[in-house]
Amino acid sequence: MTACLLLLSAVALTLAVPVPRTLARAWWPEREPVVALWVWQCLVATVLLCCLAGLVLGTAAVFGTVHDRVFAPAPPAVTAAYDLSVAPVWAAGLTLLLAGGAAWTTAMLAREFVEARRRRGLTRAHLRERAPDLPAGLPAARGPLLVLEDEYPDAWWMPGHPPQLVVTTGALHRLTGHQLDAVLAHERGHARARHDWLLHLSTALATGFPHVPLFAQFCEQTHRLVELAADDTASRRHGHLTTALALIELNQHRGVLSCASSNRLLSERVDRLLKPPPRLARRRRALATAVAALVPLLPLLITFAPGLTALG
Repeated sequence: MTACLLLLSAVALTLAVPVPRTLARAWWPEREPVVALWVWQCLVATVLLCCLAGLVLGTAAVFGTVHDRVFAPAPPAVTAAYDLSVAPVWAAGLTLLLAGGAAWTTAMLAREFVEARRRRGLTRAHLRERAPDLPAGLPAARGPLLVLEDEYPDAWWMPGHPPQLVVTTGALHRLTGHQLDAVLAHERGHARARHDWLLHLSTALATGFPHVPLFAQFCEQTHRLVELAADDTASRRHGHLTTALALIELNQHRGVLSCASSNRLLSERVDRLLKPPPRLARRRRALATAVAALVPLLPLLITFAPGLTALG
């Protein structure tokens, strides 16, 4: 049991501190934002699985009731392989730390999703007030597209039931037909990939553990990569230049494209669309995806290795 806890701690610390800093400086995520998002999710899943496995083993070692429930169906040889009869003092302290972390993580996730639902309800109520009144006898707009009368050009996807794409008349006047199609494709790319769930998850973890490099970088990179991924979705269907011009038209009045602007992401997105980087070879994309998918299996292998060895 001691060896398992030490290995799980080593894997979690390695993936939580040096690996995210290295990945954030890598050159390839800009070329493959979808693959990069998958890699970040696998890293986070691995760390969380390490903590969960350590919590289960530590709790089973400290509390006899939990030990009996966890190892009830296991043969005596498997139970003996974990050597949970005497738990060291540091294992009890680690168990308490992991239990507190699990409770805090659950609270942060619940808070984020409750707040998101509340904000979405307020936004929908505000949009119902701003939506133009329809003639008597016509049903209220419940379709996927909602047009607001507003000279301010804007467009965004609002998740929920039902999800809706909101576009202002200012955007309709400013954008050409092809540019509007590119904007709609961008927002639909967010919706199909369920980027809102990913953003809520990364925000909750970064809020709850702001000093953990993995969670802080996961939040920052997720907000960046989901936009790059949606840009790629739009540019593949409507062209890089059309998508870049649509992005400029929607944002130039805000001054975010000027040299003095602090919004570097938007300038980066425009530059990337005007000078699209070459994609990675298909074999490299498949290899990166497969390797990332195997990483979360590492804590499971460490946890079950003593039992499998005993059975063998």
